[in-house]
Amino acid sequence: MNPWNVLLTARALPEVGAAALEILKNAGCSFSTSPTKSPLSPADLIAQLDGVDAVLCSPDKFTAEVFSAPAAKRLKIVSRWGVGYDSVDVPAATANGVVVAFTPGTLNDAVADYAFALLMTIARRVHDGYTSMREGKWSAAWGHGVAHKTLGIIGCGRIGQAVAKRASGFDMKLLGHDVAPNPDAEKLGVKFVPLDELLAQSDFVSIHAALTPQTRGLIGEAQLHLMKKSAYLINTARGDHVNEVALVKALNEGWIAGAAADTFSIEPLPAEHPFRYAKNFLFTPHQASFARETGDAVSRMAAQAIVDLMNGTRPQCVVDAGVFASPALRATIKS
Repeated sequence: MNPWNVLLTARALPEVGAAALEILKNAGCSFSTSPTKSPLSPADLIAQLDGVDAVLCSPDKFTAEVFSAPAAKRLKIVSRWGVGYDSVDVPAATANGVVVAFTPGTLNDAVADYAFALLMTIARRVHDGYTSMREGKWSAAWGHGVAHKTLGIIGCGRIGQAVAKRASGFDMKLLGHDVAPNPDAEKLGVKFVPLDELLAQSDFVSIHAALTPQTRGLIGEAQLHLMKKSAYLINTARGDHVNEVALVKALNEGWIAGAAADTFSIEPLPAEHPFRYAKNFLFTPHQASFARETGDAVSRMAAQAIVDLMNGTRPQCVVDAGVFASPALRATIKS
């Protein structure tokens, strides 16, 4: 078996991917790093896929056009650094015999920690105090307390539940909304309610849902108007959950007290995006998963998926296991 050529596009690898690169190297893989900054467009990917067997990627746009491109004829696996795979056209990948792997469960604590850090920071206006001090001023900012308040969690899977655990230490009342209410979340004290009720009753709303056609644009003008004027919105899931134009309007006109986000509809965030001038808005560059321990674990798992498939073994976590029954499957499975 010829060693595989691996294209690396995951932006975290230079910082936390040393062990992962050793896994690829020890398996005999050759690898190259994309000269294009992630996330890559379909055109960027097609331009770099010639002779590539596997991609260890960030949220690059793997469309049907990419999978069917002549340059991608050797591509056998897209191994996603992270838990989200909405940037990958999975049905198209399966139809072309390409395996899509991901790393579920690896980001729970890191993202939950970060979501709660954003919640605390925006509520207590830590960022405003920091900015004041950096500018040579001494101007204290009044915020809102967190203990004993109501936290609404949209999406109560692994990460949502991890956030609930953290909130319990602050004696917060927990409301949840999910397409499939999770009994494990209920055991943590989460009460499942309709979305409108969650928005109207919550002092903090934290989004942790997967991005699907049903959740795209889930929070718009109507939903923001339902929230209390003293409430805060936190989004560490996907930017497309929120109508960004509506959120800017809500912040600038005082419909809600503030918001914090680590993810956006377009990334990197454009230099002139209205978010950069919105009132009481805390934003960071999609770094919720960027805990070094977590990054190492995710990188290892994503690399191991490639090595496993190269060696004829099914990777541990695959989005669509149906690809292994497809006559179009490009990799050879030994068992």
